[in-house]
Amino acid sequence: MSKYKTQFDMMTQQPVPSLILKLGIPTMISMFITTLYNMADSYFVGQINTSASGATSVVMGLMAILQAMGFMFGHGSGSIISRKLGQKDIESARNYSATGFYSALFSGFAILILGGIFLTPLMVLLGSTPTILPYSRTYAICILCAAPALVSSCVMNNILRYEGRAFFAMIGLTSGGIVNIFLDALFMQKMNMGILGAGLATAISQYLSWFILLTMFILKKTQTSLSFKYTKFNITILGDIVTTGLPSLARQGLASISTMLLNNAAGAYGDAAIAAMGIANRVSMFIFSAALGIGQGFQPVAGFNFGAKKYDRVRQGFFFTLSFGSLLLGIASIAVFLNAGECIRVFRNDPEVITIGIPALHAQCIGLFFVPFQVCNNMMFQSIGYKFNATFLSALRNGLFFIPVLLAFSWIFGLAGIQVAQAAADVLTCLACIPFTVSFFRKISNNSLK
Repeated sequence: MSKYKTQFDMMTQQPVPSLILKLGIPTMISMFITTLYNMADSYFVGQINTSASGATSVVMGLMAILQAMGFMFGHGSGSIISRKLGQKDIESARNYSATGFYSALFSGFAILILGGIFLTPLMVLLGSTPTILPYSRTYAICILCAAPALVSSCVMNNILRYEGRAFFAMIGLTSGGIVNIFLDALFMQKMNMGILGAGLATAISQYLSWFILLTMFILKKTQTSLSFKYTKFNITILGDIVTTGLPSLARQGLASISTMLLNNAAGAYGDAAIAAMGIANRVSMFIFSAALGIGQGFQPVAGFNFGAKKYDRVRQGFFFTLSFGSLLLGIASIAVFLNAGECIRVFRNDPEVITIGIPALHAQCIGLFFVPFQVCNNMMFQSIGYKFNATFLSALRNGLFFIPVLLAFSWIFGLAGIQVAQAAADVLTCLACIPFTVSFFRKISNNSLK
């Protein structure tokens, strides 16, 4: 039995390192499983041919659009909820949880309808070549059908995390991820359904995760609620959610644009280049999920304690997360760097794909050493309600730096420039975060926060 009488006591009194690990490890497991089943799709689809493998890279852009909406409402409402609970304002927290959930659900249906109407031009825009298009269309239809569940699951997952109930969030996400991997094998290897099987597996698993996460709220495992009676679609609440969630929308929205530009740039070198860059990105994302997971464990700690005016705990949490995340990412990056060829070969045993993928993955492994610092900044500023800082910094890695670097490097260096563009953007983003971090912690030391 916990020695802390309430959730508030735990979030504001438990030693920060153990609290972040308690919240971060379930989130890391969730991130690993989520990334793993995305990689499982790539693995099974890669057994078809290189064009099919390229289709998963193209549809990553669509997934980024859906995640952008989900994370905007999820991080937007969750960040406010953690501060409201830190202030012991449970009624307001429920208003934000219900409004965020239903806004995401309705947005998911809107994307489903619009995406279905404009499916072919959307796939072409996201980088489909004529040979990739039939596969990307089939895969994307299934993803669009899962859009309402995927977008609203992001909200439920983040509300649970920001409440400090990361274990419940882990159950929902990992259950769906494990089922996805099982269904991939069943539909594609046993039933020979091809890329349609991969899409159906993903759609079914998304709805399973959605149902399990919803059950946590129905069984009243949370302080917040998804009851429609708490929903308030007014300018104050909805505006707060959207503006607080803008960093996530910027980050994921720009990720979609970046994926589109990357696929189009790589497409000039054939389907193998698109497939190789997509595989390198997925492997890199698997490593990145370690820093992201522990960073998301830090978010509720930052939000609760900032709301409770316990600023020393915010500072302590930042530097513990940075140290722990850097250690994990460093070990994983070195291991993948030394085995880059084998990592690419697992997903597509095509000599051309492997040749293009190895230097791209090497560059990304080096760039990942600069990621934990930017993750800590993004997570902290979003959680404490510093909207401008969070939005600006989150837009750098996948957009404001990556896009011009990609365009310039691809023009100057050709394929080699495409392969190193993400790593260059990671270094620049890390450097850009430094003045924001120094300024914030100086204000904490001088007790000059607004």
